[in-house]
Amino acid sequence: MTSTIVDVLVVGGGINGAGIARDLAGRGLSVTLAERDDLAAHTSSASSKLIHGGLRYLEQGHLGLVRKSLLERERLLARNPHLMQPLRLVLPHDAAQRPRWQLRAGLFLYDHLAPRRVSAASSAMTLGGTAEGEALQAHLTHAFVYSDGWVDDARLVVACALDARNHGARILTRHACERAHREGNHWLATLREPDGRAHAVQARALVNATGPWAQRFLGDALRQPDSPRLRLVQGTHVVVRRRWTHGAGYLFQNPDGRVLFALPFHDDFTLLGTTDVEVASPDAHATDAEVDYLCEHASRWLREPVRASDVLHRWAGIRPLLDDAQGDAKAITRDYRLDLSLAPGQAPRLDVWGGKLTTFRLLAEQAADRLAPLLGASRGAWTAEAPLPGGDCGPLDAYVAALRRDHPERDPALVQRWARAYGSLARHLLRAASGAEIVPGVWEVELQHVRKHEWARTPEDFLWRRSKLGLRLDGDAQVQLARWWSTTAVP
Repeated sequence: MTSTIVDVLVVGGGINGAGIARDLAGRGLSVTLAERDDLAAHTSSASSKLIHGGLRYLEQGHLGLVRKSLLERERLLARNPHLMQPLRLVLPHDAAQRPRWQLRAGLFLYDHLAPRRVSAASSAMTLGGTAEGEALQAHLTHAFVYSDGWVDDARLVVACALDARNHGARILTRHACERAHREGNHWLATLREPDGRAHAVQARALVNATGPWAQRFLGDALRQPDSPRLRLVQGTHVVVRRRWTHGAGYLFQNPDGRVLFALPFHDDFTLLGTTDVEVASPDAHATDAEVDYLCEHASRWLREPVRASDVLHRWAGIRPLLDDAQGDAKAITRDYRLDLSLAPGQAPRLDVWGGKLTTFRLLAEQAADRLAPLLGASRGAWTAEAPLPGGDCGPLDAYVAALRRDHPERDPALVQRWARAYGSLARHLLRAASGAEIVPGVWEVELQHVRKHEWARTPEDFLWRRSKLGLRLDGDAQVQLARWWSTTAVP
């Protein structure tokens, strides 16, 4: 049995686990992150792809959550232009639901709860004669436009893991933590490696960042079933062909009190989501009923109806939400809680409950603030103004233009995709020997890069998390890619 001795074992390779591993490693601590599947394999790659303050949370009175989310939105957008870009959202006015002054007041508060460094202020607009209005039902005449941000959620997780490794952390994917127990001032954990062998880890602290599985992990692996109750809420998204050509998205307010996002998605597609369905299991499965719900409510607003037969792809993620005694799933808080289990002479354990994509960095910083003093960390908080790997590329449009000038021999679409995915690291890929084009738009140099440096172990890891080329490549191309993957060695 192989063994490792570290300061901290982080269990869970979603956005919270990767963010915490990054922060702790940057404070000078030795860190191992263990994830039973791929990075971002579950909830963290099944989001609405938004870095946002949560406009609808204002109506629920969660001003503190909205403020810290807005602050984080601006920090993240300013420092990571490759992975995140500002996104304008159109909020059409439906006179049957609420007066315009109420929307204007909410947006004014949204604009002013936190300073804006990147995002533009909201404004009113008349829809007639505009591209934004052309996509909507003809009876909709007025709207508001406000700012949030778009993010490549799965690549955000990978970037955090890369930065954690850059600071000395060890990232172990396909390593399930089967057992862990305290032995005095340290934890002894057993990880199951992909080939079935056991891997022992001795750690001075343990972080449970297993998301929807947090309760199950405590009961099954740690034999400590008493924990805060999570409510598991499934959110399903669907992808259809692009329904408009302008660059903004839409936020629709449904009569049942939920909201529906309709967002531009990877140039040629539209993303619709999400649902709020409380479930008993952390294993997500998009249902036909949820797809029908999304199509029905999108058709209430969009000029071109959306039918189930139009859906090209569907996915679901489970949001682990703290039970705050709200009866309706859509009203449950999206905030988080960090519980530190600490007794004299015993190794600490930190449990992460809840959270949302936008506040991952702050959550990680607060988690590290709790643990680092106990472990004698050599450095304090550091991530607030630190870009993730590739984030030093500067404004994205100017960067893409410069890359295209420097590499006129490359397909402009490929240059743009690599710039968005890898930021300043795209220059290395563009300068490297290209090798073969395995399938249209996919070059061997990129596949070897994600296998060697980004923990991609299967074609699905590449197609759906390191990239979103699963949206575009047909069945034959995916078979050809899988054949290359199985017959080519990792460099």
